[in-house]
Amino acid sequence: MIEVARLHRFDNGSSLKAFADVIFNGQLLVKGVKVADGRNGLYVSMPSAQSKDGKWYPTVMLLEDSLKEELQTAVLEAYNV
Repeated sequence: MIEVARLHRFDNGSSLKAFADVIFNGQLLVKGVKVADGRNGLYVSMPSAQSKDGKWYPTVMLLEDSLKEELQTAVLEAYNV
C-alpha cells in the first residue's frame, strides 16, 4: 500500500511541479519524490542527488514495475486533487 503523506506543489513555471513524501506499507517513508512535466505529460521520479561530476543519480530505486506503477498512480492522484 502506498500513501502520500505530504505533497508540496510549485507554481513557478518550471517543469518540476511538486515534491511528495510517500509511505510504503506503513513502514518506509521516502521524502523528495518528484512530480515533473515531461514530453509525454506528468511523471513521477524517485529522489536523486547530484554527484561531483555534475550528473544526477537516484538515491532510492524501485525494482518492481508493478510498484513503480502503483507509486505513479498514487502520487498523480494526490497531485490532481
